[in-house]
Amino acid sequence: MPVCLLSSSIDALAEMSVKAFELVPAVERDLLMGDKARINIECIECCGKHLYVGTNDCFIHHFLLDEVTSSKGKLSYSAQKLLHKYLGLKKPVAELRAASALERLIVLCDGIVFLVDMVTLETVPSAAGGGAKIRGVTAFCINENPVNGDPFCVEMGVLSSKRRTVQIYMVYEDRVQLVKEVTTPEQPCAVSVDGYFLCLALVTQYMILNYNTGVSQDLFPYNSEEKRPIVKRIGREEFLLAAPGGLGMFANAEGVSQRAPVNWSENVVGATVCFPYVVALDESFITIHSMLDQQLKQTLSFRDGHILQDFEGKVILASTKAVYVLVPLPLERQIQDLLASHRVEEALTLTEGAQRNIPKDKFQMLHKRILQQAGFIQFGQLQFQEAKEHFRKGQLDVRELISLCPLLLPASSSFTRCHPPLHEFADLNHLAQGDQEKVLRCKKFLISYLGEVRSTEVANGCKEDVDTALLKLYAEQDHESLLDLLASDNACLLADSVPWLEKYRKYFALGLLYHYNGQDSAALQLWIRVVNGDLQDSTRSDLYEYIVDFLCSCSNVDLVWKYADWALQKDHTIGVHIFTKRPVGKDRPELKPDDVVTYLGKHSQALVLYLEHLVLERKIQKEKFHTHLAVLYLERVLSLLSQSPTDEEQLTRARERLQALLRESNLYRAQFLLGKMEKYEQLLLERATLYGKLEEHDKALHILVHKLRDFSSAEAFCLWAASSRDSAYQQQLFHLLLGVYLDGNPPGESQKAAGGGSGDLEMAAVDLLNRHGEVFDAVRVLRMLPEGWSLQLLRPFLGRAVRASMHACRTSQIARGLAQSENLQLLHDRLKERKKPIFVSEKKGCHLCHNTFSEPDVVCLPGGVPVHTHCIAQRIRDSPTKRQLTNSSNHT
Repeated sequence: MPVCLLSSSIDALAEMSVKAFELVPAVERDLLMGDKARINIECIECCGKHLYVGTNDCFIHHFLLDEVTSSKGKLSYSAQKLLHKYLGLKKPVAELRAASALERLIVLCDGIVFLVDMVTLETVPSAAGGGAKIRGVTAFCINENPVNGDPFCVEMGVLSSKRRTVQIYMVYEDRVQLVKEVTTPEQPCAVSVDGYFLCLALVTQYMILNYNTGVSQDLFPYNSEEKRPIVKRIGREEFLLAAPGGLGMFANAEGVSQRAPVNWSENVVGATVCFPYVVALDESFITIHSMLDQQLKQTLSFRDGHILQDFEGKVILASTKAVYVLVPLPLERQIQDLLASHRVEEALTLTEGAQRNIPKDKFQMLHKRILQQAGFIQFGQLQFQEAKEHFRKGQLDVRELISLCPLLLPASSSFTRCHPPLHEFADLNHLAQGDQEKVLRCKKFLISYLGEVRSTEVANGCKEDVDTALLKLYAEQDHESLLDLLASDNACLLADSVPWLEKYRKYFALGLLYHYNGQDSAALQLWIRVVNGDLQDSTRSDLYEYIVDFLCSCSNVDLVWKYADWALQKDHTIGVHIFTKRPVGKDRPELKPDDVVTYLGKHSQALVLYLEHLVLERKIQKEKFHTHLAVLYLERVLSLLSQSPTDEEQLTRARERLQALLRESNLYRAQFLLGKMEKYEQLLLERATLYGKLEEHDKALHILVHKLRDFSSAEAFCLWAASSRDSAYQQQLFHLLLGVYLDGNPPGESQKAAGGGSGDLEMAAVDLLNRHGEVFDAVRVLRMLPEGWSLQLLRPFLGRAVRASMHACRTSQIARGLAQSENLQLLHDRLKERKKPIFVSEKKGCHLCHNTFSEPDVVCLPGGVPVHTHCIAQRIRDSPTKRQLTNSSNHT
């Protein structure tokens, strides 16, 4: 197949997973050699637009390459031949390298390295005193990371055909100078230089050698006689090598591989790096592997190829007859091709790997967009977790997702989709191809994602769109989080949300939305219609109780008065909570109890509950509330008494409540209540309690003893009436009760009318004395008792009375003794404070008998003179007048 036809069939023969490069002809055969069939290309060099080609007939051809871009963006090359020159040797031109700063070509031909002028292609003559040629050379390379600071000097590594050495030369405009020669273990056959580091292919292995320090590092074995070695500098202190097994190995200056190898052909003849790709050439193909994931990305057919070089990022290949440029496609196009094939991970890897070749700002924009596109691809594949992660990293405008459900965005939203679009989906139905189960799964993901991002920076500037869309999804999916959204801080738009909530009968939620937007009246009206059955919403079965709680905490007093009547009519027991459970705070004005009592006048049962709240729970000390509650209790009792037949159970409960209030409260108008129940003989116990409040205890006890014959209640009355008084008052009450018992039937009442004989009263008196004997004054009781009573009946009383009397006597004696002891101690302490100590000893004598003291017991005469005790006693007996003495204890 003619080489000139190869370019037209490259795309058809190409096998690729990513189209990363295009092969573009640069110099056609006819332009290079005309009709000379035996001329072959041996080497090439490119410097800017200048291309130099060395051929097997010892010619150098100079071309000018111009890039031409078509209207469709397709790149091609236009070659113009400027000059060709015969070098005068009979061997092929083996190697060409440009030294642009010197305007020289370094040429290897017939084992000789010499210099050629880049413009005229004339051989440069040797300078005086120096040579411009090096003989016996098998290969050379240019140090692209020179250690010499001279800009007009090129460093070069040379392999000798006769010695196992590597020679380092400095190349000047008209001469070369040897500066270093390094011996190698074996004959080197390929070399590449970076700084002081030489990467060498020896006969049997590769090695790294620092020619400045002499330190070397063996890499791995390789048989150069079987296969052509490749040693290619690809970056600072990093090299690409052809390893056994068809591997392209990377090695740094320390002999370590920091990249995974690529698996290329066993017959590779040339390789280079055009980041992030490794380009390799064998006899039939060009293969492109990624340095990021080591995968084969593209294969191009290329026959008879034997040269592959990169020149300042431009990859040039040559067959024996023509020259081609391997043009990289724009990175964005490569990435988009990968995304179009849904190869998300490869696209992301390529994007991140190309970061060093793209300006920071541009890379950030590109990276975000690729992440967003990748997220939509995985979203379309229902890979929601991966999609969410890419959306998050790519800082996706969440409205791009929301817009897949067109009705979710508010009508007022100004959002328009990104252009060019991030995905190919019109909406969720298009994405799922009508599969409603997939649509549902997508919506569930959208609910989850919106719930996560609504309170983050992702939602900044579009919170209304996000929250409104989330509300609509919650309502449509009957999601439990709808109420949480509306009960918290949100930005749901009322105009868009109301019809949506009404559509799905979410009236309770709609009420919450009204409330959040300050429309409490609208919320209450809506909820009341639900409770009344006008609207159907099963969200809350306890909606009535919720309305009551809502009114409890409502700060708008007018609304409370407006809707309290409805609540009370529905259930007065729960409705009254509007007033009884209302919290008091700065933002909730308190309802005046007087106003509430007046308002509840038409709801008598609720009024009772409210007054109980004021009197029994809040303990408000206002007479009118206590009296009002007592009157309502009394009216309830009277109402039950008037019924026929009477409900005894309800009557009992009603009387117990009335009696409890009459006993425990001290604020009601007792005389007023007494007047209301005077004519009701059924309420004698209540009347007795009222007489007790008025301290008309004789009347109370008369009712309890003579009318009710309830002796236990009479005793309880005495205990209750004296509960907050002293013991004398209690004693007075019990003596009064004893007197009532002992007086018998009061005047004007027959024994029959009284309900029994005097014997019952006597036994009640005996029981009273025997149970509460310690309260009574025993002497006074004995005077009151009839003379004919048996002592045996009073034995318990008398026994307790005697014991109590003895106990009191002894207690008083003990108290007297303790008081005397305390008095003596105080006198002693007083004397100690007022008197100084008196010192006595065997050397001092008594003032009266003049004998010395043998014991510390002494008596002091006025003036502090110590005398014996027996001496002063004798003096007192003999003296007609008694002298006042002071006893003292002397401590020596």
